[in-house]
Amino acid sequence: MKTALWLYLFLFLAFFDLHAQYPILTPFAMSLGAGPAFIGWMMGMYSLTHLPGNLLAGVLVDRNGSRRYIVFSLTVAGVILLLQAHAQLPWHLLLLRAASGFALAFLSPACMTLLASLSSNPAVQGKYMSGHGIIHTLASVVSPAAGAYIVHQAGYSGTFSTLGWLLIATGVMAFFSVPKHAGSALPAADAPAVPEPQAAAKPLRESLPFTKRYYLLPFFVSCSQGVLFFELPLSQGKDGMVSTGILLSLLSLGALLTLSLLFLNRLSPGIRIAAAVLGMALCFFTLAAFRSIPAGAVLFVLGAAKGVLFPAMASLFISLGSGGRMGRTFSLQSIAMSLGAFAGPVVAGQLRDSISPYFIAFLLLMTALLLLPPKDPQSRTAYLPGWNSPAA
Repeated sequence: MKTALWLYLFLFLAFFDLHAQYPILTPFAMSLGAGPAFIGWMMGMYSLTHLPGNLLAGVLVDRNGSRRYIVFSLTVAGVILLLQAHAQLPWHLLLLRAASGFALAFLSPACMTLLASLSSNPAVQGKYMSGHGIIHTLASVVSPAAGAYIVHQAGYSGTFSTLGWLLIATGVMAFFSVPKHAGSALPAADAPAVPEPQAAAKPLRESLPFTKRYYLLPFFVSCSQGVLFFELPLSQGKDGMVSTGILLSLLSLGALLTLSLLFLNRLSPGIRIAAAVLGMALCFFTLAAFRSIPAGAVLFVLGAAKGVLFPAMASLFISLGSGGRMGRTFSLQSIAMSLGAFAGPVVAGQLRDSISPYFIAFLLLMTALLLLPPKDPQSRTAYLPGWNSPAA
């Protein structure tokens, strides 16, 4: 429990730091002379460079534990932010965001694996992951508005420098607070042999196609989120940082509301996933077609749907990660989300003059809803009760 509390503390600081950048990156890129298409590539490149890091993280976290990779991600990302404070041209920002994407690719798989490894009891794992989601959401409630406020007080350079030093300090905190071998998988030679009946092998093999299809879900969801983080600051204009920050905070408040509704845990993750994806799709359709409805109200409902979706989605991936494969499973989830976060803003930036990016997000989520696999009653990976939460 002590390890979990320390982890929650520096995760709050890390998430605060990262979410504080969301309302200010687009205006900063515009101030350097970047256009919408370039901004789409800049945001997408951050996610694209997640991929090699995710591929490495899956194996390395299972082999060596989470601690060194948490410290590496936070410290290197902080140094990059210090350099970002002195960017003078759009391509400077593009390269630094690409480097930051690789560095932070290790953070999510390492943190999720560490939390899941603190207990072998699925119910306790669910509580730890629920705490992760609440900490993440609390940080994202206050940080967007705080980031915009800091820019007004200290400018872009002062803001990025402050956030960079905060990340470095959080990395140092993680070095001293996380146990050295925390989050590592049990070596195969030492793992207790648990014989399984041969009859169970066939249903498990039959469940694999369903398992693979689940990775389409984080891809499409991440695509839609990438579209939102691309379009929202642009729709508010260069001088709309504060309004963007407030809108993003309302998004997180909605998520915090549904994360607090513990009775939702009694519903199967499959039901929660389907309902949440449909709700998110309708919110994006509303943003695209009914502009008279206040964006703050729509984003609050969108956040509430996200608060239902991510815990249910994460519980599925925890069930897939048993047997010392937790790091690999979360790595594959992060890869799917990285691909989606790359494709979303890039496509939106190219098609923004022809079609509303919000309508693109609506189509993506409806596609995800249609591709959701049906519940497989024989699969141990179909639905697992428990409160879990998204990575950053």
